[in-house]
Amino acid sequence: MVDEPKTEGARMAGVRHRVEVVRDRAQRSLLWRVWERMLETEFIDRSVALAGKAFVSFFPLVIVVAAFMPPRLRVSILTTVTGRLGVRGDALVIAKQAFTSTDDIRRATGILGLIMTLFFASSFTTALQRAYLRAWRRVPGGKVGAYTRGPAWLAGMIVYMAALGGLRGVLGNGPGLGLFVVVSLIATSAWWWFTAWFMLLGQVRWRVLIPTGLITAVAMSAFAASATIWMPNVVTRNEAQFGFFGVALALVTWFSGAATCIIVGACAGPVLAEDSGPIGRFIRGREPGVLVEGAAPSLGAPTRELRLSDAFRPAENDPSA
Repeated sequence: MVDEPKTEGARMAGVRHRVEVVRDRAQRSLLWRVWERMLETEFIDRSVALAGKAFVSFFPLVIVVAAFMPPRLRVSILTTVTGRLGVRGDALVIAKQAFTSTDDIRRATGILGLIMTLFFASSFTTALQRAYLRAWRRVPGGKVGAYTRGPAWLAGMIVYMAALGGLRGVLGNGPGLGLFVVVSLIATSAWWWFTAWFMLLGQVRWRVLIPTGLITAVAMSAFAASATIWMPNVVTRNEAQFGFFGVALALVTWFSGAATCIIVGACAGPVLAEDSGPIGRFIRGREPGVLVEGAAPSLGAPTRELRLSDAFRPAENDPSA
């Protein structure tokens, strides 16, 4: 009977030891380091901010710009938007109504209003750039191109959406659908590959940004595919209960999920590229560094242990905020 407490204590010590071993292995894994990088970037706070600005600036811009385009391009953009949102049925009718009132939009906006809308939507690209800068621990860029990079990216995004929607219309359903999925995944990977390079001011090597483009494209495509299941019901149910405000809530929900996909890709990219193992060496290639020659050094890692609460609040003295 005397040895029973010692035996119980030894068992508890053994359990604690095994837990520590498992925890130590998990913290050395790439997935854990991606999670820590997401905590470091306050990914929930960033995702909400990115989704909110996408809803109030980027999405209206798409509708306004489409109103000034020829009917064929307008239909192509609508095809991409509705396909990504996963809307169909009554939800598709609601979405189409925003694109069909082109005459009213043109009269209310005008050319000057279109230009102002384009620059106002740059608040979304500013939030997007902050997310990439934080994920890669980069210092904010200078003022050169500060007022042109956002509109340039937005213009490229509109062209990308129109091209993807036009391709969808050409290939149609049936055997062409499989080809469209493959081409769409390649095009989306290339677009987010370019986006990462563009938002990081060209200071990170093209090669090491490939994982960011691939992961973002796969995550966004999977999210868009899942949206075809739940988004139509959410839109129609919210519209019946709250009217247009309910549709807005559904769109914010979708944008929040899409923003999280972007954050995941932005955070996974530097973790994989900076890995000291075979994965990192393969991504970096012959050159050991991830930055282009002449780029300023990256910021250091956090000096304190990160907690889940860090995902919800912006960090103090954030250089990219």
